[in-house]
Amino acid sequence: MEELQDVQLTEIKPLLTDGNSARNFQDFDCQEHDIETPHGVLHVTMRGTPKGNRPVILTYHDIGLNHKSCFNTLFNYEDMQEITQHFAVCHVDAPGHQEGAPPYPAGYQYPTMDELAEMLLTVLTHLNIQNVIGIGVGAGAYILTKFALNHQNLVEGLVLINIDPCAKGWMDWAASKLSGWTTNLDDIVLAHHFSSEELETNLELIQTYRLHISQDINQENLHLFVNSYNSRRDLEIERPILGVNETTVKTLQCPALLVVGDTSPAVEAVVECNSRLNPTNTTLLKMADCGGLPQVVQPGKLTEAFKYFLQGMGYMNPSSRFSHKRKHPFNIHPVKIPQDKCFRQANA
Repeated sequence: MEELQDVQLTEIKPLLTDGNSARNFQDFDCQEHDIETPHGVLHVTMRGTPKGNRPVILTYHDIGLNHKSCFNTLFNYEDMQEITQHFAVCHVDAPGHQEGAPPYPAGYQYPTMDELAEMLLTVLTHLNIQNVIGIGVGAGAYILTKFALNHQNLVEGLVLINIDPCAKGWMDWAASKLSGWTTNLDDIVLAHHFSSEELETNLELIQTYRLHISQDINQENLHLFVNSYNSRRDLEIERPILGVNETTVKTLQCPALLVVGDTSPAVEAVVECNSRLNPTNTTLLKMADCGGLPQVVQPGKLTEAFKYFLQGMGYMNPSSRFSHKRKHPFNIHPVKIPQDKCFRQANA
């Protein structure tokens, strides 16, 4: 039985307002880099400069998106500035997904998910980044987890939104191939992000992202990224058991915050991932009244959760003043408040 606790979060502010209704995914004060790696070129956007020995926040987006459409609502959110003034941010665009990316030539071999993860090592080396706190969504969450498993010393923490640690079964793979021949790619990607309820009720948000997926993302490159994600292997992570497999099991060593909206299509996958990780450094946050893109629809809630996460890692104290890192377990302090202003925290 999972223990559920109520945690106080900031008031929700809507994504789309009169001044932000037309795919207004802007970058501010950024430097762009095209970095050559053993598996191709990666487009990277840096916000700010690394602060002393603090880690850099490293983001990776999901299929059908780029760093702007996936993360700018969150990182341009007013309360997030309290965090970003103390941490540099490195946004990675999947190959061929940056704004204005040209199509790859016919027959181009797109990197596998394992190769996409390994490309990040070259990025960190090129930018002289010593360690990171990762924030990934969907495919990006998988890539960052794979990178953390292979390079534990470089990753201090992970925020994983809508992560699916499992390989796509052959029947699912066949169904996706068939649907790719018979269904519009935009609809496939939208169904990956949003529940049927969201697709029917949150029409303004759906239209914003439908236009973005179909007009701003190169469709040939999107096909390649989708196929790479659908061909992913199981992460093969396993929950360590004291005195049984704790020294041999493959698992994350860093604190992990798993995030999913309560109406997201990814709920079952995220719960499965939570069951495979070490409960002493893993927290599952299931956001109430939220669907497939919590970082877009509920930036206030996610910002507050991220502050708690950093506080638990020793970078932020309860008064929101940053301190030197301390080695102690991640902990979120529960506060009982009305249901309409809280989200669920579930620890297995």
